[in-house]
Amino acid sequence: MTDQKNQNEVPRRKFVAFSAVGAAALLAGVPGSGSATAATDPVPPGPLPDPCAPAPPGSGAAPCPPAQFQPLCGRPTDDDPLWHDVQYCTQGIVPPPPQHKPDCLKVTTNYVVLHGRPETLHNYLLTPSCRITGIECPFLETSGVENYWNDAWENARSGGSVPVQYPNIGIGINSQTARRFDQLHLHMAGVRASTQRRLQELEMMGRMATQPSQWGAPANQVAISGPPGAGDRTYRALRLNSLGQNLFTLLYRNVVVPAGLDMARQTLIVVPKMTAAGFAGTFYVLNSDTSLHDGTSTCDYLLVYG
Repeated sequence: MTDQKNQNEVPRRKFVAFSAVGAAALLAGVPGSGSATAATDPVPPGPLPDPCAPAPPGSGAAPCPPAQFQPLCGRPTDDDPLWHDVQYCTQGIVPPPPQHKPDCLKVTTNYVVLHGRPETLHNYLLTPSCRITGIECPFLETSGVENYWNDAWENARSGGSVPVQYPNIGIGINSQTARRFDQLHLHMAGVRASTQRRLQELEMMGRMATQPSQWGAPANQVAISGPPGAGDRTYRALRLNSLGQNLFTLLYRNVVVPAGLDMARQTLIVVPKMTAAGFAGTFYVLNSDTSLHDGTSTCDYLLVYG
């Protein structure tokens, strides 16, 4: 499953009725999600109910969004094809016709790995076992959320459970407007050798942030070529030594909030640095949106599926 979709703006159906300010109020001061505002959505006394006990990323059962987040993060009764696939893999609920039973390549308490489309050895999807619509869900910026990016890397890397069989690997998520399915999913796919070379050149030139606080600076906006004939797109580039941090929180705090942007419009791509000896131990993290000159809200320019 790729996320090819009409790039025209779709109605912000959830944001109109339930603004980001209201979401911040629900977070009741959780770091990285704005300040609480009582004028729109009153904050209930005490902590928000949580259906699962918090756990460190990657260990045990990850918490799922509580009911208060459902206007932005989706409800378990939602009719989305990819969410139906997750429910089949985790609960055995057969998808409604004309949908077919998916191949559940890996099923854990926290996530499911599925084939992408077209079905190749370098096109997979990692999707939460929780109901989470996508990048616009403010629950993703809270503490205790499962580290889906690191999960995807541990599966996609050489020796992983569902390895991406391609010389260079990319992990990406599309914006709300660019995606096809409304269940959060990370694409685990290939990346062109030219993209890997370009990123290493930019690193040598000092053209990417080395601290998240620098990520949104104009000096770290770089042009990277997509498929032949597609031209360059502009990305904000960051280098990280690990995927141990919550990338959604880093993006929200260091790019989206300072620039007054919309989280729903962002795309995010991770490209592990590779050398002749293999994985070099660092990651290139790219973000873009259409507020940038030649920016994009889809990861599909850089990832190779077919």
